[in-house]
Amino acid sequence: MKDTVSGYLRKHCEALVKDVGIEAAAAATGKSKATLGRYYSADPEHADRFMPVDVVARLEAVAKFPHVTSALADLRGITLAYDGSRMNRRQGNVNADVVALSQRFAMLMAEYNQAIADGTITINETKRLLSETQAIQQVLLDMKLHLEHGHA
Repeated sequence: MKDTVSGYLRKHCEALVKDVGIEAAAAATGKSKATLGRYYSADPEHADRFMPVDVVARLEAVAKFPHVTSALADLRGITLAYDGSRMNRRQGNVNADVVALSQRFAMLMAEYNQAIADGTITINETKRLLSETQAIQQVLLDMKLHLEHGHA
């Protein structure tokens, strides 16, 4: 179980750093690019090294999506909801969200179709599928906010 959780969190730490960009992540955290890389490295030499919570907070403040927070919530079976008063809400309404959702779902299915074509889903294909899944999650959160605030 520990290795599964560790691997899961490392993948999300990597996604967070890549979301921000390695240069920007280093600048935002005051950590070197090498140190950031060690936090999500699968190398056994770095198995006991994890990204500190303050580093996660700094990165998620500038990221498009709270990758690590979302992963921690997933591990506990918790659903996240954004506080619209604390973020720059996207303009639009539920109709725009439905269009965005259908477009994102189409992109996910296209990625899946391409990934499964040879009968094996590679690590890179898995990352692309995860990215599309997270994009769908973001659209659903936007839709939830629009519904809660009466922007139907």
